[in-house]
Amino acid sequence: MTFLSSLHRIAPIAATAKRAVKPAFSSAYAVSQQRFNSSSSVEMTVRDALNQALEEELARDEKVFLLGEEVAQYNGAYKVTKGLLDKFGPKRVIDTPITELGFAGLAVGAAMSGLKPICEFMTFNFAMQAIDQIVNSAAKTHYMSGGVVTVPMVFRGPNGAAAGVAAQHSQCYAAWYGSVPGLKVLSPWNSEDAKGLLKAAIRDPNPVVFLENELEYGVSYPMSAEALSSDYVLPIGKAKVEREGKDITIVSHSRSVGFSMKAAEELAKSGISVEVVNLRSIRPLDVDTIVASVKKTNRLITVEGGWASYGVGSEIAAQVMESDAFDYLDAPMVRVAGADVPTPYAKNLEEFAFPDDKVIVKTVRNVLDKKIGA
Repeated sequence: MTFLSSLHRIAPIAATAKRAVKPAFSSAYAVSQQRFNSSSSVEMTVRDALNQALEEELARDEKVFLLGEEVAQYNGAYKVTKGLLDKFGPKRVIDTPITELGFAGLAVGAAMSGLKPICEFMTFNFAMQAIDQIVNSAAKTHYMSGGVVTVPMVFRGPNGAAAGVAAQHSQCYAAWYGSVPGLKVLSPWNSEDAKGLLKAAIRDPNPVVFLENELEYGVSYPMSAEALSSDYVLPIGKAKVEREGKDITIVSHSRSVGFSMKAAEELAKSGISVEVVNLRSIRPLDVDTIVASVKKTNRLITVEGGWASYGVGSEIAAQVMESDAFDYLDAPMVRVAGADVPTPYAKNLEEFAFPDDKVIVKTVRNVLDKKIGA
């Protein structure tokens, strides 16, 4: 065990108390998911799933409150907070001035004082204005106080690729916040992810960065009867195998999971069996599930909308190299990621900047054609 890994054993983590967009998957997949889900299921947008989670947790715990720009009277920039002001009042659903540093600091102080704020950023690009509060105040206080002070709060909002909003409104922060000790970082894909993970984040005693995706808000996914329950909470730090396979593993998060599922469907037509792992949690990262899958398929690619350099895929590559799964690889691991440029504004360039199912299919075929040492 290295010094750094032993130091991590005193990690600054508090113990847990007992527009409409065409989806990045086919209708056939939605039907298969409906069959897979327990009992009957209904279609629900990611937006409505998030709204349901917020409503249930505000009703469950009077210490929970929501603040951010336009979250109250305007029902949120993306209508995620629709109706919550009417149900819970202006002391629990609070409109703030356009000052991310200010209201994030207010939220951190409230969390240190025993409340449970949910701090909404209109986009995580604007959260850069508040990064001092997120990293230096929220993430580090539990450790710096010797475990005396907890900061139970959620920073949430849209992250990653958006449509037609260019470089300053369209990029992924998963790797940024995923590198910070003291934070938990979640990245949901579908409606069940959104609801179950947001409820878990609100109940967690640590600061949680919750990375939604603007292009997924209006997409409908099946919700099982279990997921519709107010008791539905997903575990933080646990990935989900969305599709089992034997020839290659694809690990992805957020919207990239949908593209990975669509690519897996296409590859299946030519007899290629793809296993798709939905990370759900960026930090903590479920290395065990990734390693088990790589040992099974012997090949790995990662897919993300963020940049490849120092990205989530890079961390996964390092974790696999440092594990016994490395000896199981029959071909070099490959990262599929966004182009190494600021997000373009021009539509044709924007389409080239982020990976889709066609890029994934091509990459899988290339990996299957390669062998280590060949």
